[in-house]
Amino acid sequence: MLSSAILETAAALLDACRERGIRLATAESCTGGLIAAALTAIAGSSDVVDCGFITYSNDAKTELVGVPPDTIARHGAVSEDVARAMAAGALAHSRANIAVSVTGLAGPGGGSFEKPVGMVWFGLAQRDRSVAAERQIFPGDRAAVRAAAVAHALAMISARL
Repeated sequence: MLSSAILETAAALLDACRERGIRLATAESCTGGLIAAALTAIAGSSDVVDCGFITYSNDAKTELVGVPPDTIARHGAVSEDVARAMAAGALAHSRANIAVSVTGLAGPGGGSFEKPVGMVWFGLAQRDRSVAAERQIFPGDRAAVRAAAVAHALAMISARL
């Protein structure tokens, strides 16, 4: 699942973070830890990667990274508000300088007109900056959506450096 392109991107991101003294955290739902896996597949990543939270269930989103249950109830787990709260929570519950979050519908089922399969929300939190969020809709099967989400999350972090 982790392509050589994703691993190369992860290695370059780790180098850039290392040069700037930045530590990273992840809060992942639909990617199930693949972002953290891509980063930690690179030897020496422990000086950059602080932690990763796999918050697949709504309860985990609340218990591990502090997403308010009413935010999930009001907007749904796959939403801008939840992505922002996941990133902010990962940052608050870690020693990281930057935290990325991912929540989406990788499929094959579970989509709707408003939230189609392939829709993924990303959050990016950084100390002393507002939390950013982006929505993407990725084509393909479950594996393709998850791989694209990993690649996009790494690119989001890189763009913020």
